Amino acid sequence: MTFWHRFAARVSGLRVRLLLAFALLGVTTTAVVASGSYIQARKVILQQAQDAAVVSLTDQLTKVYPIAQLPPTQDELDLLAQRLSDREGFAVVVYRDMRSQGSLTPDPLTAELRQEVGERHIAWQRVSLDGQPTLLIGTELMLDRSDGTSRPSGLQVYSVRSLLPEQQSIDRLATLAWLTGALSLALAVLLALLAARGVLRPVRDLGRAARRLGEGDLTTRLTVRGVDELADVARTFNDTAGTLERQVGELRRMESDARRFVADVSHELRTPLAAMTAVTDVLDEEADHLPGDAGRAARLVSQETQNLTQLVNDLIEVSRFDSGTARLALDDVDVAAAVTATLRIRGWADRVRAELPPGVVARLDPRRLDVIVANLVGNAFRHGAEPVSVRMSADPDWVTVEVADRGPGLDPEVLPHVFDRFYKADTARTRSEGSGLGLAISWENARLHRHGERRGTLVAGNGPGGGAIFTLRLPRDTTDAGGAR
Repeated sequence: MTFWHRFAARVSGLRVRLLLAFALLGVTTTAVVASGSYIQARKVILQQAQDAAVVSLTDQLTKVYPIAQLPPTQDELDLLAQRLSDREGFAVVVYRDMRSQGSLTPDPLTAELRQEVGERHIAWQRVSLDGQPTLLIGTELMLDRSDGTSRPSGLQVYSVRSLLPEQQSIDRLATLAWLTGALSLALAVLLALLAARGVLRPVRDLGRAARRLGEGDLTTRLTVRGVDELADVARTFNDTAGTLERQVGELRRMESDARRFVADVSHELRTPLAAMTAVTDVLDEEADHLPGDAGRAARLVSQETQNLTQLVNDLIEVSRFDSGTARLALDDVDVAAAVTATLRIRGWADRVRAELPPGVVARLDPRRLDVIVANLVGNAFRHGAEPVSVRMSADPDWVTVEVADRGPGLDPEVLPHVFDRFYKADTARTRSEGSGLGLAISWENARLHRHGERRGTLVAGNGPGGGAIFTLRLPRDTTDAGGAR
C-alpha cells in the first residue's frame, strides 16, 4: 500500500469522520448561538446608548427653552452650543446658514440627517468620525404660538457623541463569543475522541480477531462488552468462529483419516505387489514364446503391474510429505555428474541435449534430485516434443536446472494446476502412462531443500520459442529441516 493509499485510508477512517462530525456540530452550534447573541446584544447596547443620548439631549434642551429671539446672533448660537455640550459629547447649533463656532472639520452632519431632522424634528444616525463610531442626534426647536400651538423655529440642535465605550463593550462581547466557540470546539473534539475510542476499540478488536482467524488461529474469540450493536457483532463473530473451528476440525479429521487410509492401503499393497512382480518377471521372460493373445496379455499384465507398483510407491511418498516425516539424506553432490547419471540410467543420455558445467558441488539429497530430474525429463518426452534439453547454472547460493522441450507448451489454463496431485491436462484420456503424482512429488522434493529462509522451488512456464520449461532452483548448502512444510 502506497503512502497516498494509507493517507487516504486514515483520512477517511471512522475516527476522523467522528472528529469532523463533532467538530462541525460544535462549530455550527457555537456560530449560530454566538452570532445570534452578539447581534442581539449589539442591538441592545447601541439602542440603549441611543435612547440615553436622546433623553439627555431632551433634558438639556428644556433648560434653554423657550428661545429668546429669532434670528439668533452668532454669539447666541455659540453660547447655546456650549450650554448643550458635556463630557459625553458636544453640540452643534445650526440656524439656516449660520452655525455655532468650534464645530469639527470636516462637518460631521450629513445631508440625509439634516433633511430627516427638518421632516421629523428629531432623528439620529451612526457614523464613523476619525475612525471612531459616533452617534449623531438632531432635533429642531419649536416656537410657541399665542393660541397654544407651536411651529418650527428653524433652529436645529445636533449632539455628537462618541460610541467608543459601547464599541469596546461590543468588541469584548465578540471576543467572549470567539473564546466560547473555541472552548466549544475543544469540548466537541474531546467528546469525539471519547466517542471514537468507545466505538473504535471494539472495531479494532474485531479487526485483529478477524486477522488472527484468517491466519489460522481458529481459537480466536472476542470479549463481549455491553448489550449494544457492537456487542451483537462480537457475539456473532464468536458464534461464527466456533462454527468454523468445528467444521475445520471435522475437515482436518476427515483429511487425516483419508491420508491414513491411503498410507495404510499403499503399505498393505506392497506385499501382494512384490509377489505379482515376481510373477511378472517370469511372464516377461516367457512372453516372447507364448502364442498371440497370450503373449500380449502377459506383457499387458507386466506393464500394469509396474504401473501399479509405481503408483503405490508414489502414494507412500506423498503420505510421507503429508505426515511431515519426509527427510533428506544430504551429501556433497557433483550436480552435473548426478544429472548425467540420471539420464544414463534411464537410457536418455543420447536423446537429451545436456549443458552441465562440471565442478558444481552442492549439498543435496541425491535420491530426491534424481527423482526430480527423472520426472521432468520423462514428462517432457511424454507430453512435449524432442529435442529435450537440460541446462544447469550456478551462483554462490543457488543451483538452477532447466528442463525444456519443443512441444506445444503448457496451456495458460493448465499452468496454475501443473503441480496439483492427480491433475492431468488431457482429461479426455481415460488412461495415461502417469499417475498424475510425478510433478507434485517433484515440487515437494524441491521445497524440502532449504537453507534458513531460502527454500527450493520448481516453476513451470513456456519458452519464448515454444515448448514447456521447468526451472528447478535449489540452495547449494541445504540444511536438513526434517519434514517441515
